[in-house]
Amino acid sequence: MDPHYRVCIFGSARIQEGDEEYNDVYNIAKGLAESGFDVVTGGGPGLMRAANAGHKSVDSESHSIGLNITLPHEQDANKYLDIKKEFDRFSGRLDAFMSLSDAVVVATGGIGTLLEFFYSWQLIQVKHICDTPIILYGDMWTGLIQWLRSEVLSRKLFNISDMNNIIHINSVEKVLEFIRQVHEDRSSVEHVCVNYDKYRVKFEEE
Repeated sequence: MDPHYRVCIFGSARIQEGDEEYNDVYNIAKGLAESGFDVVTGGGPGLMRAANAGHKSVDSESHSIGLNITLPHEQDANKYLDIKKEFDRFSGRLDAFMSLSDAVVVATGGIGTLLEFFYSWQLIQVKHICDTPIILYGDMWTGLIQWLRSEVLSRKLFNISDMNNIIHINSVEKVLEFIRQVHEDRSSVEHVCVNYDKYRVKFEEE
């Protein structure tokens, strides 16, 4: 197992323990730890805490990583971090997320999560980073995907190929299966990260 394979999980700081979204993210991160993958989050409360806590619930040699940011509210680092780094600005923090991450899971979230999703996507589009898989997790993203296709793609404001690395999944088990499959294929197939169409039928939501 590649000890440096890292999955970044973005999501809301406002979702609380006991919520369905919290439990899902906890279980995704737990499964990633069981596979030996590191997890990278913003290091704060809510779904960030869920991911780091889920990862630490497993006895694993992989790491729970938090890239925390100084804010006037809601951003104290959670206690489930093996490695922590503090940032003063979102720009440097976002670049750090993507320089560390081999795959991205975007869970339920607000303005910050949307920023993280679109920034990650643009870095991939302009080839500043590898064609990293971006998993949009949950029902929240259905309308956005439809809007991107009907209102933006239809006007040729981006290319259909720009969506190749984005996959929409609603199942914890499918998220884990997808990431494990991509990781396995990456070790044997050159440029697997640009050919997600072969995964789409199996994993993506209708």
